[in-house]
Amino acid sequence: FGIPSDETFVITTTSRKEITEDNFSELVHDGVTLYLLQSVDQMLLLATKERIDFLPHYDTLVKSGMYEYYASEGQNPLPFALAELIDNSLSATSQNTGIRSIEIKLLFDDSQGKPAVAVIDNGSGMTSKQLNNWAVYRLSKFTRQGDFESDHSGYVRPLPVPRSLNSDISYFGVGGKQAVFFVGQSARMISKPAASQDVHELVLSKEDF
Repeated sequence: FGIPSDETFVITTTSRKEITEDNFSELVHDGVTLYLLQSVDQMLLLATKERIDFLPHYDTLVKSGMYEYYASEGQNPLPFALAELIDNSLSATSQNTGIRSIEIKLLFDDSQGKPAVAVIDNGSGMTSKQLNNWAVYRLSKFTRQGDFESDHSGYVRPLPVPRSLNSDISYFGVGGKQAVFFVGQSARMISKPAASQDVHELVLSKEDF
């Protein structure tokens, strides 16, 4: 890398966890993206990009989005799809100590791109690894194993209560991604972990599938 012998540096994960002799085997896996920095909290000079590779369940291609329609049992399926998207924000803001803010925007201005549904919250945010996990179909957000970071680390499922901002409104388990493809053709997740200065972005599209 052309680093002078008198210059110090650190190697970190995309979550800014420093790689050391003690945690090397825990944090480094095949295909993991690493940063070579002067310090753990160094600002990134350029945006980085990493590709997520996984084998989708065949239902991804055969039934994407359609489950929302059938699960609505003859009712208008759009609220069911929106509920799935909002559920991510409910999970993310469940540990907020202050105000929980969840905003839904319907965007139809052609000058700003294609029509879109935007769900914005002030929750805990997701690291690049957590976004990676969210992208994988047929894995429950509560039971994903084999990764040192789950997509909702530390999330505690609330007690069963009448459906409200303090409950899980998700009816369909893995419906978040299916809801995206019921409403549209692609998903863009932009997230900044609360304890990090880095902003992570994930794009999923039917075209890519």
